[in-house]
Amino acid sequence: MLKNIVAVIASEKVGIVVNALKKAGVGGFTVLDAKGRGKGKRSQLAGSRGTGSYTAEFNTKNYVFTVVDDSIVDKVISAIINAAGTGSAGDGKIFVTTVDDAIDIGSKQKGIHAI
Repeated sequence: MLKNIVAVIASEKVGIVVNALKKAGVGGFTVLDAKGRGKGKRSQLAGSRGTGSYTAEFNTKNYVFTVVDDSIVDKVISAIINAAGTGSAGDGKIFVTTVDDAIDIGSKQKGIHAI
């Protein structure tokens, strides 16, 4: 069985998370820049020439996507939590979903062989 793991993390934690994923045995992943809004506090930004401040509409985050074999899901989740977690609100979220199938377009391999 394959699992899709999507982690929403603080931008400054990307390098640490990437290294942790490599150590956990993840073969491939995708990292995207993102802007989002959660329940938590948003950043206060200074206006031009220091004349005032405003609340940012969105927080800057990164999405890290990977598909892994079910046997290493817990290891991957732990690696992300240990690398990105500070114990504070706003550290991010991890979402895990089941992948019915995966196909490598070039080799036409399926399932675990495609990842």
